[in-house]
Amino acid sequence: MTWVCRKPTRLRNEQMVEFKKIGLIGRLGSRTVIDTVKLLTRFLEQRNLSVVLDANIADLMPGHGLQVAKGKMIGEICDLVIVVGGDGSLLGAARTLAITGVPVLGVNRGNLGFLTDIKPNEIETKVADVLEGRYSVDKRFLLDVIVKRNGEPIAEATALNDCVLHPGKATRMIEFELWVEGQFVYNQRSDGLIVSTPTGSTAYSLSGGGPLMQPKLDALVLVPMFAHTLASRPIVVEGNSELKLVISENNETYPSISCDGQMNIALAPGDTVTIHKKPQKLKLLHPLDYDFYQTCREKLGWSSKPGGNI
Repeated sequence: MTWVCRKPTRLRNEQMVEFKKIGLIGRLGSRTVIDTVKLLTRFLEQRNLSVVLDANIADLMPGHGLQVAKGKMIGEICDLVIVVGGDGSLLGAARTLAITGVPVLGVNRGNLGFLTDIKPNEIETKVADVLEGRYSVDKRFLLDVIVKRNGEPIAEATALNDCVLHPGKATRMIEFELWVEGQFVYNQRSDGLIVSTPTGSTAYSLSGGGPLMQPKLDALVLVPMFAHTLASRPIVVEGNSELKLVISENNETYPSISCDGQMNIALAPGDTVTIHKKPQKLKLLHPLDYDFYQTCREKLGWSSKPGGNI
């Protein structure tokens, strides 16, 4: 069920929302992103709202005269954060901001736009709707990844889309064990394994033959990558499951595990990787006309016309 907020309505189990201080995060290396951030700054200031720029984008806007914050701090001091860029930009922001609980809104200046769903020509209209309380709240869960060597933690990471075990720089198969909730599933030789959230089911998991999952599902999909067996197929497990990957001592190469394709941890034979749901969720805001299936039709080339009357 989608909860809609219209001032001064209260969201269930949450305080009344009023956005007064807005954080802006933008993808680096794009002139159109900078122009959009400047447009948003003017628009928000005209509404007498405070604007806080992410430190990275602020460096590219000399003389802006605005408050600047970095990393998690922008989520701690703002009531709303707007991310300008593609889905990759929002993935990076989500890993940093989810722990703060700040609502996040995406403006698409990238390619796909599954997460950043406000189009450039709709910015002022859609952002105004959100500021005035006309939006839906979509809570997406993330994954925490812990790597242990000889029983001791050596690295941690977070993912919104997926965690992917892969060969790293080598082009050889990996041997590993998969355990779900303490139960042995299989020992596999393959190019690796994709562990995807519903959010990530439209990303790498989809390319690997995994199913699309409705974003509100509380589930994980495990997609083998080019397994050395014809019987290996994707598995869907309950979202609260704890997964463990044990990298076989027989491996002669050093594989890696990546999170959202943006963070990479090198592994060694004998390492264990534990994956479980993060306690905090990303609070993603959408315009009221957001439709997941419409997005799939646009991005994946599905038929855009129903076959009959409903």
